[in-house]
Amino acid sequence: MEQLTSLPVTHLSTPLYLIIILLDIYLISKIRKKVAESYEAKDASVNILTSVGAIFERVLTGTLYGAFLMLFWDFRLFEIEFSWLALAICFVVTDISYYWKHRLEHMMRLGWASHVIHHSSQHFNHTTALRQTWTFLFTGLIVMYVPLVILGFHPVMIAFCSGLNLVYQFFLHTEAVRKLPKWIEAIMNTPSHHRVHHGRNSKYIDVNFAGTFIIWDKLFGTFVEEDERDPVKYGLVTNVGTFNILRLQFHEWIKMFRDVFQPGVSLKHRLFYIFKRPGWSHKESEKILATHSTPNLAPSNDG
Repeated sequence: MEQLTSLPVTHLSTPLYLIIILLDIYLISKIRKKVAESYEAKDASVNILTSVGAIFERVLTGTLYGAFLMLFWDFRLFEIEFSWLALAICFVVTDISYYWKHRLEHMMRLGWASHVIHHSSQHFNHTTALRQTWTFLFTGLIVMYVPLVILGFHPVMIAFCSGLNLVYQFFLHTEAVRKLPKWIEAIMNTPSHHRVHHGRNSKYIDVNFAGTFIIWDKLFGTFVEEDERDPVKYGLVTNVGTFNILRLQFHEWIKMFRDVFQPGVSLKHRLFYIFKRPGWSHKESEKILATHSTPNLAPSNDG
């Protein structure tokens, strides 16, 4: 089991990814007649090249993540031996951790600076799944998996289940599949639910954070159903407008550091630019505060 779980699951799945991408193109051409809208050569090329960089990044950082999680292994509460039941439970609890990690990537600018690359494509297809960050290490969000280690799940098992989770999510990035049977849509994350997550329509922003099980979004109040009357528009609220891979990877980091180190800002506000939601501004915050704290100076009618 040690050797099996130490294999990079997502990397071993690369040949399968290529087969699915070709099948997706075929289905879209036959069923929807919209290959040109779903697949753009430059966009797909950027996605694939970005994935190559992400593979190198994960090879370099994987050992660091493992070493970090092993720091907490001696503090585990239980001794969970390997079994298929333990693996199944680990997959479920890893998915819960993924949900909160993913939600923080949207709710905290430090996380968004890394994750924004995945949402920067204005197309939605299986190559979009390959548009991954190179900078997850700097978010510190690996800490979201620490509770699992303390519970007694070995970091190798967690890594294996996380890899399976990401492989599952690859299949969600398609327009060729509209709706699956209701019982699947009710429990599992599906292409329909994940299309919503990639939408820039106002009703679709910051929802459907699930990895494998959509039930977490329904439980924690972040679920939105795909509305055929409001077709999903993909990309960012303000799109970057480039196919330059380096700019796509680092543009939000640059903007964040510009905000953090701008002159005349308090230390508290500098920290807020890192840990508050994307788009937060001390100027807007002060404007709102001033509006709510200004006394009512209208003439009194009390004589």
